[in-house]
Amino acid sequence: MAKRVAIVGAGVSGLASIKCCLEEGLEPTCFERSDDLGGLWRFTTKVCSVTKCPDFTVTGQWEVVTQHEGKQGSDIFDAVMVCTGFLTDPYLPLDSFPGINTFKGQYFHSRQYKYPNIFKDKRVLVIGMGNSGTDIAVEASHLAEKVFLSTTGGAWVISRVFDSGYPWDMVFTTRFQNMFRNSLPTPIVNWLLARKMNSWFHHANYGLVPEDRTQLREPVLNDELPGRIITGKVLIKPSIKEVKENSVVFNNTPKEEPIDIIVFATGYTFAFPFLDESVVKVENGQASLYKYIFPAHLPKPTLAVIGLIKPLGSIIPTGETQARWVVRVLKGINKLPPQSVMIEEVNARKENKPSGFGLCYCKALQADYITYIDELLTYINAKPNLFSMLLTDPRLGLTIFFGPSTPYQFRLTGPGKWEGARNAILTQWDRTFKVTKTRSVQESPSPFASLLKLLSLLALLMAIFLIFL
Repeated sequence: MAKRVAIVGAGVSGLASIKCCLEEGLEPTCFERSDDLGGLWRFTTKVCSVTKCPDFTVTGQWEVVTQHEGKQGSDIFDAVMVCTGFLTDPYLPLDSFPGINTFKGQYFHSRQYKYPNIFKDKRVLVIGMGNSGTDIAVEASHLAEKVFLSTTGGAWVISRVFDSGYPWDMVFTTRFQNMFRNSLPTPIVNWLLARKMNSWFHHANYGLVPEDRTQLREPVLNDELPGRIITGKVLIKPSIKEVKENSVVFNNTPKEEPIDIIVFATGYTFAFPFLDESVVKVENGQASLYKYIFPAHLPKPTLAVIGLIKPLGSIIPTGETQARWVVRVLKGINKLPPQSVMIEEVNARKENKPSGFGLCYCKALQADYITYIDELLTYINAKPNLFSMLLTDPRLGLTIFFGPSTPYQFRLTGPGKWEGARNAILTQWDRTFKVTKTRSVQESPSPFASLLKLLSLLALLMAIFLIFL
């Protein structure tokens, strides 16, 4: 009989978990409190509690109590995969904004934002310079009378269209780039990063340069923001000193600015209200989870958290890779290390001590995308063997090492192997530009093109030789 798995949450991590359970012959049931998406879908079903069964130390089973249309029900599951993520509870720190209770205009959290029409002919203040806040400010600037974007620490802003018109993540997220960054001292990496970020526009001239450049902060992806700033449509401002009835006062600027709408793009917090703290405890924005997944202290590894991580890369393949490992653990194919080893690693991660090399992933839930996924792939024998490929299939090996780290690489070998992975990797750039090459263009061949290609190939081979020496 297949093991029954309760999946809490039907977001991208929940959907990936359902898929991975089915691939391994498990029986998933997904609970989703909203009215869309899911697995063996139980829409509008709230999970009230997930508790250990009385014989948990023997069976590892959990009792899941749910509520649907006002009626409670319960069921027993062999395992639970928690896929609620870290964007669950809007963070609205009103206590940090003196006078907000006297404000006569409209204010709300960015999660409530749907359409820009509400900003027409209004004076808008957006607080918070993450991706959501920046997107809202830019959208509002097309309709509003004036838009202010308030930031405490600034941020790097990058365009989705990167070097030579390539998508930024396909250029930035490569094994070569990752290895290169991780081999350099952090101050040098930060200097190179700042130099690259400022190659598009000088952030200091736009009031955007990050105050803290030692710790990695997720860059803001926005192609329009510099243009909206330079045309005066978006005004970058410091933090808020005081909110008044119809205006705000910014720090270091005594002038009052009339405001009609305030949008708090101040992020989210997360919690697991259906779990007792003895199972998963959240402190300082993180939980005591081995590899960001398993509660290290449980005698049976039958509860896993999927997607509670902030990699510098896509969360979708990250969550899927986590789920691939988890279902193998649930089936008993893969084993976790002793509790003492897991707890020691969890405590070391909580200390957030920088290594001194590469980017500084020192904030809660941050992780190196390629390094982290490679580690999980190793557990299920699905990590691509670059050294072997360079000997047996050099074209594929070079493409994997220097090209984009796309999820096709995670299906070359091991459980879930896909026969089409190799071809997909070798043709990924063709598909990338298929949508942009809607007009045929004849490129003039350069007399030095062949020579440059030969020299480039020799340089690549030399670099590989030095890496694996």
